[in-house]
Amino acid sequence: MIFDIPQDALSSYSFLSLFSGAGGLDIGFEKAGFVHAESSDILPYAVNTMKRNRPEWSVRNCDVREYSPGMRGEIDVLLAGFPCQGFSLGGNREEDDKRNMLYREVVRIAKEVLPRVVVMENVLNLRTMCHPVTRKPFAEQIVDEMSDIGYTTKYEFFRVSKFGAPQTRRRFIFVAYKGDSLHHFRFPSPEKETTIRDFLFDLGQGGGCGLPNHDPTWGFDSFVHTENGGSFSEGTVAVPVRLSRTASEGNPVRSFDQPFPAVDTATVWGWAKGHVKATRIQKDRADKDAMFVRNPDSTARLWRISADHLRAFTVREYARLQTFPDDWVFYGDNKRELQLQVGNAVPVVFAKKIARQVRTALEIADGKRKREWQSGEQMTFFDL
Repeated sequence: MIFDIPQDALSSYSFLSLFSGAGGLDIGFEKAGFVHAESSDILPYAVNTMKRNRPEWSVRNCDVREYSPGMRGEIDVLLAGFPCQGFSLGGNREEDDKRNMLYREVVRIAKEVLPRVVVMENVLNLRTMCHPVTRKPFAEQIVDEMSDIGYTTKYEFFRVSKFGAPQTRRRFIFVAYKGDSLHHFRFPSPEKETTIRDFLFDLGQGGGCGLPNHDPTWGFDSFVHTENGGSFSEGTVAVPVRLSRTASEGNPVRSFDQPFPAVDTATVWGWAKGHVKATRIQKDRADKDAMFVRNPDSTARLWRISADHLRAFTVREYARLQTFPDDWVFYGDNKRELQLQVGNAVPVVFAKKIARQVRTALEIADGKRKREWQSGEQMTFFDL
């Protein structure tokens, strides 16, 4: 168990952020009491989101390969959620995808800045996908390259619904520290599964009026799903449904008392209300020129939803699933730019749990906390 230190007693541990995106990792570390030094990202709309939400922060719009922070020995924690598209099962998983090598920029900047801790985040497939030259799994390759510059690395993978976020997204976290300085560091322990009820239910039933990025409008233009336009009784509950990827396994109608599937940048989710039905049909693919048939040879049955009313999720609803604060506003010129920012983010609550463990380890090393060992890997921490 970790006992929180009063906010005014927190020491000013700092963090520098690479591949910051819309700021999921950054907000999590801020909420854990870390002081922001600088963030950077290549996407101008993500940088705009960060700057407009935190105008006091230094946020650089740049290619990481051309970035040099110039803060040697001044930073406690370096954060880096380097791109996952080349590793992810949702992509082509090509070993020589140029984006896969961007972890080397994290190693380069760590060598330049010399932070006390480096926290990296990515997808699980780093365990199995191999480096095209060394043939080692990318996870082990990263450990080796961090060792070459004097860092010890621990890593673990997480299903974030066990760590406060209401989705089944799985993330891979590396925590590297100088030499043996934070050998006592421990990753957070899993907790009870987090469901979506407290995050989405109110918005689906008409709540959230006035929230940023939340403009719910019933009506969904679709060639595959049916909106009947019928009437329903007062108090009828809207339920979350998957509107795209209709060949996916698993019923597209979701329960409020379970975690959500992993939020990504492509799947369209929404709400259905009144006489909701989900059925599977065998699609006629005989006509290979038929509209909307991507794979004429597939035998997968397709989901079809019918309801009195349908609508797509708002950006705020996706952001709730990523546990962004309701006052964190996303900026972009179109829906795609907004969804990319939300879908690529690290859930804020999960980031905060990682940040608290890092802070605890730093405070133990600095004599600001003491620890007592208990059975196994469990520790209790006490303020001095």
